[in-house]
Amino acid sequence: MYSYIDGFFVYLLTEKNASPHTIKGYENDLYNGLTFFTRIIGIEDYRLHPAQVTKEIFRSYLGDMHAQQKSGATIARRMSSWRSFFKYLCREGVLEDNPLARISIPKRVRKLPSFLDQTEMGRLLACPERQKLLGARDQAVLETLYSTGIRVSELVRIDIDDIDLSRGSIKIIAKGNRERLVPMGSYAVEVIRNYMQRVRPLLMDGEKGRQSALFLNNQGRRLTDRGVRWLVQRYVQQLNLQTKASPHTFRHSYATHLLDNGADLRSVQELLGHARLSTTQIYTHLSKERIKRIYDQCHPRA
Repeated sequence: MYSYIDGFFVYLLTEKNASPHTIKGYENDLYNGLTFFTRIIGIEDYRLHPAQVTKEIFRSYLGDMHAQQKSGATIARRMSSWRSFFKYLCREGVLEDNPLARISIPKRVRKLPSFLDQTEMGRLLACPERQKLLGARDQAVLETLYSTGIRVSELVRIDIDDIDLSRGSIKIIAKGNRERLVPMGSYAVEVIRNYMQRVRPLLMDGEKGRQSALFLNNQGRRLTDRGVRWLVQRYVQQLNLQTKASPHTFRHSYATHLLDNGADLRSVQELLGHARLSTTQIYTHLSKERIKRIYDQCHPRA
């Protein structure tokens, strides 16, 4: 089974342009199921052949996850990973039939994403001390996240050559290595220019001077996902905000504020880089929830 799973990962990487995070997710899901299958079948995992994993065994796996009170989202994700894996095996001629083809997988319950209102976002963006070296860097990071709505994984991949301050745009390498051009506002342009001219050169020296990354840590290396999450969390705690906020909260807030201020859904889809409009539509539900809450709070007969 291991060799087939490794082949699947190569297929995801080379043919589907899957990100390392996506492949890691598949790895966790497949090995979780593999542990259950080998226990039920009573065979060493390295000797297990995919043909031995029948739809009856998958039904037992479903029952086991329900017994462990796994969330619907977890169950749906794991079963979806196995369905994709077996579809790949059928494509490669290893199996004739996909045992998951006729098993209904529970639908994922999509939770409404949390976001900051415009006042909270303004306070958060004003938090870094711009006169300090890392404060100016942090302000540029936060303004970029909010001004563009990009993912943290996209932010840390930005290189100097991807920025066009005169046009107010950034070239983004999105999921699947797809490129898109994202506009940014005048506030972001100003703080990025300040960071690039005054701060970034001081974070680099010697060998580090060849670093192509836009955002650097205090050692002159490319800022990481973890580093961005840490700095966002630090400012959220500093403000004692009631809403739990992460770098992705900036993306949710960006989309919600655009829709609240009259942007159409197709434009927001394009700006976010969503392949499907259905992914963007969750933000319309978010705006409706907000409108309903305002109505309940403000109408005398609500």
